[in-house]
Amino acid sequence: MELILKEDVINLGYKNDIVKVKDGYGRNYLIPTGKAVIANESSKKVLAENLKQQARKLAQLKADAEAVAAKLNGVSLKIAVKVSETGSIFGGVTNADIAAELAKLGIEIDRKIIVIKEAVKKLGEYSAVVRLHKEVQAEVAFEVVAE
Repeated sequence: MELILKEDVINLGYKNDIVKVKDGYGRNYLIPTGKAVIANESSKKVLAENLKQQARKLAQLKADAEAVAAKLNGVSLKIAVKVSETGSIFGGVTNADIAAELAKLGIEIDRKIIVIKEAVKKLGEYSAVVRLHKEVQAEVAFEVVAE
C-alpha cells in the first residue's frame, strides 16, 4: 500500500514522503490517526503542486536546521544521576534528560527527535543523534556522572 505521510513518522519517513507499508499498518494506524493519506494519482498531483509552492519554505527550514546543528556541534553535556554502590545508575538516561540539559544551555530541542544509540545504564561517555531535518543531523556527546 502506498501512502503519503502528513507528518514525520519515526523509522518510516518524513512529511510529504511517499512510502510503501503493509496494508494493516496503513489502514489500522496511519490513516485513522491522520498521519498519512492513500497515494492515488490525484493526491500525488496535489502533493507535487504543494511541494513546488513550499520549496522556499523548505529551504528556510533546512537553513534553520543547519543553524541549530552548528550550535550543537561541539556541545558536550554532563548529566548527573543517582548511582548505586556498584556503579550502576538508577533508571537510565533518556532523550528527555538530554533535551532538558540542552534547554539549560538555551537550545530548545523536542525530545522526540533525539535518538540515543545505546541504552545508558552505567556511568561513562555516550553520544546521541539529533534529527533536525531529513537531511540534517547533529551528534551530541554527553557524559553520565555521579550526582
